[in-house]
Amino acid sequence: MKKITGLLLLALMLPFGGRAFAQAKPVTDTATFGMGCFWCSEAIFQRVKGVVKTESGFSGGTVRNPSYEDVCTGNTGHAEVVNIIYNPKVVSYNDLLEIFFKMHDPTTLNRQGDDEGTQYRSAIFYHGAEQKALAAKAKAELNKAKVYPDPIVTEITPFKAFYKAEGYHQNYFNLNGSKPYCRLVILPKVQKLEAVFKAKLKN
Repeated sequence: MKKITGLLLLALMLPFGGRAFAQAKPVTDTATFGMGCFWCSEAIFQRVKGVVKTESGFSGGTVRNPSYEDVCTGNTGHAEVVNIIYNPKVVSYNDLLEIFFKMHDPTTLNRQGDDEGTQYRSAIFYHGAEQKALAAKAKAELNKAKVYPDPIVTEITPFKAFYKAEGYHQNYFNLNGSKPYCRLVILPKVQKLEAVFKAKLKN
């Protein structure tokens, strides 16, 4: 009797409990952006509402599993990037693109501020045809509107691989906020983000 009751309960629970559990699992998508130093990029996007996870790393090159030192030579072809896992029901890819374009200078080739080299290039690594189309449209509209005095040089290229950077690069600004680079370079960007995109940020 106990065995029958247990099986009956299991049969009743599976169609409903199993489906409810699957529906409760958040649906996420991925965006990958290069916009100069990945410490800055991570500090920006980890504050955006709907962003579930950010990681600093490398994309766009030919060397597998490169180290930070490898990428700094400029010979790997990789760009420093932030890999973003986000909930599209909370923040859209267009929202992320708007933040991307406004939070760095997309008109300087292979350079952001004093950081110079191909690893600091402005780049969108798209995941699928929809992201490609949205990125191309955003770039074209900004160029047409002459939002910047110079043409946008942002590279729009298919995502192939992401290589996570060493542990000490992760969550860098939050863990090293008192260091000179954080205070002089990253903090002003975070302050600009808070001023321009306040409504899109986490509490």
